[in-house]
Amino acid sequence: FGKVGMRHWHKLNNRYHCPTVNVDKLWTLVSKDVLEGATAEAGKAPVIDCNKAGFFKVLGKGRLPSVPVIVRAKFFSKSAEKKIVEAGGACQLTA
Repeated sequence: FGKVGMRHWHKLNNRYHCPTVNVDKLWTLVSKDVLEGATAEAGKAPVIDCNKAGFFKVLGKGRLPSVPVIVRAKFFSKSAEKKIVEAGGACQLTA
């Protein structure tokens, strides 16, 4: 009966826009040649830039191949960061 709940006056939805990608889908953002080259080469780790692919946050669902990789994104969940570091990679925060 009547108005219920809290209101958000002048809500701008683009401030809450945060597309996500799971850890198990990270390698689909780059070509297969990058994955094959990373498994063959021990010295260099490939860089996966999630922002260029349109994803801002990396979530930790799924398994990651044990290949070192550098992942760039605006946000990381704790489980995603843990899985990337366990695979020998690194997480880089971008603005």
